[in-house]
Amino acid sequence: MQDKHLLIVGAGLCGSLLALKLAQHGYKITLVEKRPDLRNADISAGRSINLAFSDRGLKGIKRVGLEDKVKVLCIPMNGRMLHDKNSNTKLSPYSGQDGNYINSISRSGLNALLLDEVEKHDNVHLIFQAACQNVDVESAKAEFINEKTDVNFHVQADYIIGTDGAGSVVRQALMKNRELRFSFSQNFLTHGYKELSILPKNGEHQIYKNALHIWPRGENMLIALPNLDGSFTVTLFLAYEGGDYNFNNLTNPKIVEEYFKKDYPDAHALMPHLKEEFFDNPTAALGTVRCSPWTYKKTLIMGDAAHAIVPFYGQGMNASFEDVAVFDDILNEVDFDLDKAFSEFSQTRKQDADGIADLALDNFHEMKAHTAQELFLQKRQLELAFEKEFPDDYASKYSLVTFNEDIGYHDAKVRGRAQDKVILYLLKEGHLPEHLSLKEKLEIVKTHTNRYLEDEVINV
Repeated sequence: MQDKHLLIVGAGLCGSLLALKLAQHGYKITLVEKRPDLRNADISAGRSINLAFSDRGLKGIKRVGLEDKVKVLCIPMNGRMLHDKNSNTKLSPYSGQDGNYINSISRSGLNALLLDEVEKHDNVHLIFQAACQNVDVESAKAEFINEKTDVNFHVQADYIIGTDGAGSVVRQALMKNRELRFSFSQNFLTHGYKELSILPKNGEHQIYKNALHIWPRGENMLIALPNLDGSFTVTLFLAYEGGDYNFNNLTNPKIVEEYFKKDYPDAHALMPHLKEEFFDNPTAALGTVRCSPWTYKKTLIMGDAAHAIVPFYGQGMNASFEDVAVFDDILNEVDFDLDKAFSEFSQTRKQDADGIADLALDNFHEMKAHTAQELFLQKRQLELAFEKEFPDDYASKYSLVTFNEDIGYHDAKVRGRAQDKVILYLLKEGHLPEHLSLKEKLEIVKTHTNRYLEDEVINV
């Protein structure tokens, strides 16, 4: 039994998982959330209704013994279903290896499960609808206001961990500390997003349910993830300005209808409530948060509070859950010395957080444009064949990130980017001719990837 009291600010996915793991270690936990208890209120508007859940997230879930309960909430997605403007579809598998898939999971369903499990622990005190007003990062004291009663109160703990998302109040408190020399950046894409839906028909999914559907259209795109009730959560990623259609000029139902009929005809046919949803649902920004250091004295931030990323690798939640697993490893290594654990986590996790932020931006450009290009499709086919025939010798960038949780995001980025550049170069220049065996092609790719990684010139 640990004798320290930890205040965790933010009971979203990361905060709930962290609270559960630390409660299992015996710490006294106070978990405070600004919003109402999502198990009793509908607070999904403007937030992702479902998420992509994969191996790195599962690593965190396994730490708290909830693997079986979480799998019940999942719909496996084996690949990307690409939709062209003529309503033709093509399934592009995520991996050449059987058993490699990602899952669509309900954000609220997963969060509710974690909160239910947290509440089973007598050493946890859960507080909802309490907005954090101020944090003393040196003394581990935080001030809150009860949003139902307007009554102010404070919590004095031994340590504070901020898991309060991209707009973190705990991070803001670190930023105000001049002694810390805190570095911070927040960069927005030129695109925003809006959530829409495809409803079920007779309780069934109207399009193939075991895929992440993508309508790539050069600068913009539509994606859809399946839900357990037979619906799909559809997300439009669109520029705020420029081009024939953008968020700034889609100002009336007629032009919205025109845009979807022209660019997404098969999706439009399945969205009878498009016009209502488009104007009822908010348009949200897409940004990346980078900062350092993540800790000072008795305070630490993790999850989106430390490293919010754009959603295009489906790794936001997974990275936050992996944070909890990494922190748990460190906590055990330092024999539950929280001061050492805070410092070690902040120093060692930062590189991987930056790695997945970079990869998510890479994938934004890949998904909206490159997935439909012939050279990219050739590369994917070759990589799938490598993974199927030589699973111990090759993993694509996507597989390194998504299915190889023992490889850090940074290393996955470095090797994955090198492989992508090498294969695209070799294909474009005709240096992987059909008469070569798959094994011979793999050896060429590996040789030139290693040269690339060693900063040597590619000479074919």
